[in-house]
Amino acid sequence: MHIRGDHAELVVGGRLDVRSAADARTVLHSAVDDGVGDLVLDLTALDSWDATGLGVIMGAHRRAGRCGRRLVLRGVPPQMQRLLVATRLHRILAIEGGIAAESLPRV
Repeated sequence: MHIRGDHAELVVGGRLDVRSAADARTVLHSAVDDGVGDLVLDLTALDSWDATGLGVIMGAHRRAGRCGRRLVLRGVPPQMQRLLVATRLHRILAIEGGIAAESLPRV
């Protein structure tokens, strides 16, 4: 996993999982604490995430809210969009452009 950027926009790539969670948490919390306004996480280069990685994202979301900021996800890959829909987190997290219609459950 790699994260690059600053306190306004971070690009997350590779795998966000149990092995990379601690490092990711440190970088995200630093970016939240050191900036103002929206913090954009560009996930275009993210290959996968597991429950721990999703927990890191949710922790950063909560921390941003406590700091008067908003965490915004950009470029969420389709398989991860489906996970956000299945867990209903797409209703809580700010997702740039929303969730693609094909990720929504069929009725």
